Amino acid sequence: MYQLSPNVELLFTEAGPDIADRIRAAAAAGFDAVEMWGTLDRDVTAIGRALGDTGVALTSMIAEPRTNFTLPGTDLKPFFDGLDRGIENARTLGSPRIVLGSGIGFPGAKRPQNLERLVEVFREAVTRTEGSGVKLVLEPVNTRVDHPGALLDRTAEAVAVARAVDSERFGILYDLYHSVTESEDPATVLADAGDLVDYVQIADAPGRGEPGSGSLDWAAQLRVLREAGYRGPIGLEYMPTVDTVTSLRHIRSFERLA
Repeated sequence: MYQLSPNVELLFTEAGPDIADRIRAAAAAGFDAVEMWGTLDRDVTAIGRALGDTGVALTSMIAEPRTNFTLPGTDLKPFFDGLDRGIENARTLGSPRIVLGSGIGFPGAKRPQNLERLVEVFREAVTRTEGSGVKLVLEPVNTRVDHPGALLDRTAEAVAVARAVDSERFGILYDLYHSVTESEDPATVLADAGDLVDYVQIADAPGRGEPGSGSLDWAAQLRVLREAGYRGPIGLEYMPTVDTVTSLRHIRSFERLA
């Protein structure tokens, strides 16, 4: 059985707008892990208290600002400043990983140059994690529906960047929804990624709803993950089409069939 980690930005919204309250609701529903997006404008103390009181683990959070390479002159200071604060918050909250985006690339650069520049930036980012216990994971996202203009939309390119960064503190996030939306074959791209996959997120396709709301064979997809050797947590980053508890029941039933 995988450790399932609901995204409390999208799930348990019935508990209200406060992330700490949503964490408590996830715990009450029987979950021992959650994921979230940003922390820089959040009450980290309250979130930490909710995690501590419930025993729930935080499996991931994102680096901010998210569109970090779209700034005029490609000023990287906002990215590195945000990353430094994010690492501090990750340590406070016990998150073992921070998710990185690629932005849309550097103005005027061709694709190979953009990828080389990403490697340079992420090598510097890794040095800032020294001694923190926090790992950085790079997420490719689909450009067909959700993130038009994003630089990294293919798993293979994210893998190539991660291999070039060449650090045990740098891996990739494999989001099954983004991958399938880009018409990738999960079994193929996961086989090529090897042990670089440090985290997995899921949602159904089309629609990005809970598993069972779209057309994917979820028992088969979970078997693909197992056969690829992935044993880490699974982030539930979907937009529910029914109430949260009902949508989560669907996922648990599919997991039992895998």
